[in-house]
Amino acid sequence: MIRVTVWNENVHERTEEKIKAVYPNGIHGCIADFLGKNEDITVTTATLDMPGCGLSNEVLENTDVLIWWAHCYHAQVPDELVERIHDRILRGMGFIALHSAHHSKIFKKLIGQTGNLSWRDDNFERLWNILPSHPISRGIPQYIELEKEEMYGEPFDIPQPDELIFIGWFDGGEVFRSGCTWHKNNGKVFYFQHGHEAYPTYYREDIQTI
Repeated sequence: MIRVTVWNENVHERTEEKIKAVYPNGIHGCIADFLGKNEDITVTTATLDMPGCGLSNEVLENTDVLIWWAHCYHAQVPDELVERIHDRILRGMGFIALHSAHHSKIFKKLIGQTGNLSWRDDNFERLWNILPSHPISRGIPQYIELEKEEMYGEPFDIPQPDELIFIGWFDGGEVFRSGCTWHKNNGKVFYFQHGHEAYPTYYREDIQTI
């Protein structure tokens, strides 16, 4: 069994009605629901408002993959927790950073750079699968089209990825390294651009497959 913990700020879904309408059970709940349908995966969730952000030592030690969705509240994650997560990743836990988690403390600590990028809202995106043999992209078509997704564009201040799996192209002409991996000691890190809170991206079967 793969033990997955899905972490989410869970602020927008509680404070903004338009976001709650898209993800009534929170983004973490949506991700946990579709992952939990896989008989090889067990899923738990944790949120910013829980004691210790829901990530005690026991939770981390019993997590094989930590999925992290964040947007505006990076500073509220305690530095001590970031250190414990970082240590756990170096010892073998997988880490998936979603969307605005490029500015999370833990992602920036892992990559050693700012994670800065350019952005604007409400755009058409064509996501190109440029490494179709990779386990993350296997079975995904040559490209995926999303009618609405927040534009993330280059330059993206990250180190050279070990593997570049997806490139996003937007209708304003921008491009972005949308799916990147790095190996960190015994751990593996995957950054995936998609999942603006106002759009139902995580309900798409192709995005769920990734």
